[in-house]
Amino acid sequence: MSWFEKWFDSSYYHLLYKNRDKKEAQVFINKLITHLKIPRNSKILDVACGKGRHSVYFNKKGMDVVGIDLSINSIESAKKEENSRLQFHKHDMRKIFRKNYFDIVTNLFTSIGYFESDEDEQNAINAMALNLKQDGILVIDFMNVKKVIKQLVKYEVKTVDEVNFKIRRKVINNFIIKSIGLSENKKHYQFQEKVKALTLTNFAQYIKNADLKIINIFGNYRLENFDELTSERLIIICKK
Repeated sequence: MSWFEKWFDSSYYHLLYKNRDKKEAQVFINKLITHLKIPRNSKILDVACGKGRHSVYFNKKGMDVVGIDLSINSIESAKKEENSRLQFHKHDMRKIFRKNYFDIVTNLFTSIGYFESDEDEQNAINAMALNLKQDGILVIDFMNVKKVIKQLVKYEVKTVDEVNFKIRRKVINNFIIKSIGLSENKKHYQFQEKVKALTLTNFAQYIKNADLKIINIFGNYRLENFDELTSERLIIICKK
């Protein structure tokens, strides 16, 4: 089993990240809708949607939304929010979900870069592209790896609901690796997050190979210009 199948399906993953900023996600989506002039009733595919916070908000803004994720626990949680215009499915992002169907495909909050092989990353981008209609838009939101590596916190302890998460970070073979250890009820658990240190250059090649064209690059959720040394995020807008 891959690290992401084990970790993302764990209750401890959801505990550690339970306080993710919904307001920040909503500000980002509002900016995207305005910038891209996304009309109501647009068909949106949210790839690697997790528990669906972005999908739910897109739906509240009048969109027809499908969220897909490999984690069955995340999808079961997200399904509580389903309605006639919001659906969630367990699905591998490396495989096409519905060809030539969606107006917008999103891959948000560093939800790629998990795979050992470059071929799998390319397959994921290819599938996103093939899910789009002609002239459709792909939005990729990734960490800005140069800033992350420069400011890497090698060790910290985070306490959430009386559970102490001991977190170690390092960079090995172009992967940013986070080791997460915890103990509860006299049992010790060890998990890992392992994300490729993908730069704009890497993404540009994947995107070109998928027959997409980059039309915008932003550096944060307010859609300000990207700077590889100082920006919080790497947000890439592509067109089919």
